[in-house]
Amino acid sequence: MRPDSARLGSARLGLAGLDRLPPAVRRPAYDRSRLTPGIVHLGLGAFHRAHQAVVIDDCLARGSSSWGIIGASLRSPDTRDALAPQAHLYTVAVRAAEGTEHRVIGALLDSVVAREKPAALVERMADPATRIVSLTVTEKGYCHTPQTGDLDERHPDVVHDLNNFDAPRSAPGFIVAALARRRAQGLSPFTVLCCDNLAANGHTVQRIVTQFAALRSRELGKWIADNAAFPSTMVDRIVPETTDADREAVANALGMRDAWPVMTEPFTQWVVEDRFTAGRPDLAAAGVELVTDVKPFELMKLRLLNASHSALAYLGYLAGYETIADTMQDPHFARLAARVMEDAAVTLTMPAGTDLAAYRASLLTRFSNPALHHRTWQIAMDGSQKLPQRLLGAMKDRLAKDLPIATHALAVAGWMRYVAATDEQGRAIDVRDPLAGEFAALAREAGPVAERLAPALLGVEKVFGPLGAEPRLREAVTAALGRLYKEGARRAVETLVSA
Repeated sequence: MRPDSARLGSARLGLAGLDRLPPAVRRPAYDRSRLTPGIVHLGLGAFHRAHQAVVIDDCLARGSSSWGIIGASLRSPDTRDALAPQAHLYTVAVRAAEGTEHRVIGALLDSVVAREKPAALVERMADPATRIVSLTVTEKGYCHTPQTGDLDERHPDVVHDLNNFDAPRSAPGFIVAALARRRAQGLSPFTVLCCDNLAANGHTVQRIVTQFAALRSRELGKWIADNAAFPSTMVDRIVPETTDADREAVANALGMRDAWPVMTEPFTQWVVEDRFTAGRPDLAAAGVELVTDVKPFELMKLRLLNASHSALAYLGYLAGYETIADTMQDPHFARLAARVMEDAAVTLTMPAGTDLAAYRASLLTRFSNPALHHRTWQIAMDGSQKLPQRLLGAMKDRLAKDLPIATHALAVAGWMRYVAATDEQGRAIDVRDPLAGEFAALAREAGPVAERLAPALLGVEKVFGPLGAEPRLREAVTAALGRLYKEGARRAVETLVSA
């Protein structure tokens, strides 16, 4: 949501006002004038500002003064326009049932809008001072096929970037253009640090980037593959969309206006493979878990947190619940979330000492946080990009173990009912997804008939791949979709968890 600047008033958060903040509000614990940038972050959204930027803020407070962040929005100028008048300071409001804590973050030094000046962003990324390029561009921002993890060579942005190498649009295009310039100048590559929910995200982004580079030059692709680092990561923090009411609450706490604060929860986690080509800040001192292999933690989060989140989002939305916390107030939906986690847990192999039961319990508590207004509609976005990692992988593994998949099948059926774009009261659903048009066409042709709609959507190769033809999966999903059409989401969930 774009901030309503007309309502913000004249007393605005900024460097000059830091000393006037109430004592309870934390502020940057360092001399911001001494900072220099070392990180360029692609995808300057709320999640980055509530997660990675907070960690870097802690690092700066510990003396890592050369690791400031330059943020880049690939398309929209909204965040830049909101934060530039505030010297890119902003507030993180950490909400718990017992109250809210406010903290002003100073790690973001500047921001650019890639579409306005693509060459300037490439130049900044190619600068020797840039040692890390991090990303939160969401799953769809990688121009890839989620089912295979390969670059989608027919994606419009990929086609554009191959023909406009120095004025790219996509995240892979910017990364390759900047790395090509560094190679030409005899510089070492920066580390590419993906912080999105992709399966094996570092390896996946490395494959996408090297495939893109090889289309431009085989030698460039090989140089990147041989020299650049793409550590995998796992990130975890719930960050709802900021509302005007949130801005008012933050203004009251600060005594001045912040055009774009971010809301979040107390819990935060960042697990990173310790592979960097050009150094890094002291992440461990700021609470980051540095590991040799992040895959077990990544799968744990995708299949426990993200999968149950998606199940609650689609089925909760259909049942009429606006937020995840609202949905969790219904004991049947709370049991649904627990069941998704229980069924997925048997597909995981975790390092010794990992307490999956405690992790699952913590997720249920976090989802129920009444102070966190995380909208089901927001989580439901871009499901075609999320399903393979969140739900389908666990379904494939359970089928291989000859285990039932009814719980996950109902979640997938909820997604199908949702992308058909009409809710249980006959109202239109605003489906936000790269494949929304294709889904809508299939839904119109099939009608609200599970035996026609389920096979049609399961046949979408970009989402389901070969798994969509698996007879046991087709049977389970079709049956679940039939119950949704016949009984509605509330009753279908109740029937499932009561069985």
